[in-house]
Amino acid sequence: RGLGDVYKRQVEKIRPVQIEDLLGREPVRIDLDAVINYVKNKVVLVTGGGGSIGSELCRQVAANHPKMLIIFDIYENNAYEIQQELKREYPSLHLEVLIGSVRNTSRIDKVFEDYRPDIVYHAAAHKHVPLMEISPAEAVKNNVLGTKNLLTSASEHDVERFVQLSTDKAVNPTNVMGASKRIAEIYTQSLNRIANTRFITTRFGNVLGSNGSVIPRFREQIRNGGPVTVTHPDIIRYFMTIPEACRLVMEAGTMGMGGEIYIFEMGRPVKIADMAKRMIELSGFDPDKEISIIYTGLRPGEKLYEELLSNKENTLPTAHNKIRVAKVREYNYFDVVNELNKLNELAARVNIPDMVKMMKDIVPEFVSRNSEFEKYDKESVSS
Repeated sequence: RGLGDVYKRQVEKIRPVQIEDLLGREPVRIDLDAVINYVKNKVVLVTGGGGSIGSELCRQVAANHPKMLIIFDIYENNAYEIQQELKREYPSLHLEVLIGSVRNTSRIDKVFEDYRPDIVYHAAAHKHVPLMEISPAEAVKNNVLGTKNLLTSASEHDVERFVQLSTDKAVNPTNVMGASKRIAEIYTQSLNRIANTRFITTRFGNVLGSNGSVIPRFREQIRNGGPVTVTHPDIIRYFMTIPEACRLVMEAGTMGMGGEIYIFEMGRPVKIADMAKRMIELSGFDPDKEISIIYTGLRPGEKLYEELLSNKENTLPTAHNKIRVAKVREYNYFDVVNELNKLNELAARVNIPDMVKMMKDIVPEFVSRNSEFEKYDKESVSS
């Protein structure tokens, strides 16, 4: 009973933490007029529209008077929640909520055929590095095949603009998730060279407060009285807030001519241990006495730091001082398609050794930090 009273007092003591307080810089501003004119009276499709980033994209699109907003997601509970919220906030919005998988080519084609979207924001992805190291074929099926399905159908149905959300983990990847996103970037750029649709990629780092990110986990650990767990005392990450990321995605979509990979200026990287300490302090506790921080070790495929550009890339400025465009090597579309078809066949058969080896062939800078995959470096793909 005594311990219960102590815990109750501890929970009551917790102060709410504002996400922006953890950012360590001023929020990014964008040209709202350009964004409003961009989506106004357009049919907009958001894949993964029930997720953290996807749902915020839906909110911002809904606020800017689209002709129709289509939410596409595999997870019905999240899709239902954002549907109910948008119905309350925007009662006149023409909203369609569709359940389905980006892996299903027929389903994707039917959506594009029935609704004829003008603009697509592709936020659907498997994103958790440790989970994808355990189930690597699922990362390829969802992040590579799913993206290929969407891009191909968008091109065939005369979509004006397609904005793909990528990640800093695609740069010099050390894990399957990052490599799968880099392969999706390569396909996006190669298709742009032969298609009428403008295919644009946006690449940014970790998003504060998104599902599965450190902030919700730290918050729960603090509520439970600690300890707060960090993988390594020196691990650092680039961070943005969810609204910042979504606004920059939308602005990059307005300026893109097609084929670009836009890099978002995210300020200085933040040490996760410092963020944990600050969150404990902002919650009203002493990180040295009341709630401790413990280190659990890097997980398979995890880097100490992330990069927004690979060593072979450089960037050019854009009209927005927080958005730069990467200069990357070009790929032949037909060569890429042949490689992706083979890769997807290996993923469908769950042939992990040959699949990972082929990912390393497509993305030579993919050097695994997972002992399970390091051994595939010098093996050849079976015929």
